[in-house]
Amino acid sequence: MRPYILAETNWKQVKDENYEVAILPWGATEAHNYHLPYATDNIEATEIASEAARIAWEKGAKIVVLPTIPFGVNTGQADIKLDINLYPSTQQAILSDIIEVLNRQKIYKLLIVNSHGGNDFKQIIRELGLKFPDMFLSTCNWFQAMDKTKFFTEMGDHADEMETSLILHLAPHLVLPLQEAGNGKAKKNKIKEFSEGWAWAERKWSQVTEDTGIGDPSFSTKEKGEIFFASVTQKLADLMVALAKADQHNLYE
Repeated sequence: MRPYILAETNWKQVKDENYEVAILPWGATEAHNYHLPYATDNIEATEIASEAARIAWEKGAKIVVLPTIPFGVNTGQADIKLDINLYPSTQQAILSDIIEVLNRQKIYKLLIVNSHGGNDFKQIIRELGLKFPDMFLSTCNWFQAMDKTKFFTEMGDHADEMETSLILHLAPHLVLPLQEAGNGKAKKNKIKEFSEGWAWAERKWSQVTEDTGIGDPSFSTKEKGEIFFASVTQKLADLMVALAKADQHNLYE
């Protein structure tokens, strides 16, 4: 039993614990090239949040990791079989209910650990922050926390070398042999401004990639995944500790 993991702990432990921060991992259920499981984002969210929480707990941070939300925004993948979509409005409704519980029970800090590029909680947090003024609401994308070029050879953003290496470390029994993976080659938008970062349009996934991957996974190794996992969980743990210590009414200097 890990006392900082809500799904594993019990009422005897919880009833007397004064939690400072709630952690909500949020993933997605979707195809990840031919070789990775549909639960890739959920495995990453759960394991990264849990290990970071362990580090933070051992440093004295009173945090609790809530069960991972397994579905995300997949509106651009509507034609890919069993990619499960939640609309942003549905995410807002779910998040509002969770925040209401935390607020009522005086756990006033929440960190969403996002594991899926299609999820974007910023505007939801803006709205719910006004509705729950006592709450400090925050979100992070663990996959943007590190400079990936220091760990990996090939860059991508879906079932790429980074994600494949992570799952080889975290759940190797769910990974097909790499020779069965697609090459993760992605087409670029003909409108160059959408590739420059300042203009945006949703990608139509099946038009962009034939194998649902974006990024070449062929250089992936379990060892790379283990090193990256240790680095990203340490950085996330630092954020958790800082949140636990912070006075949310006196954050600026």
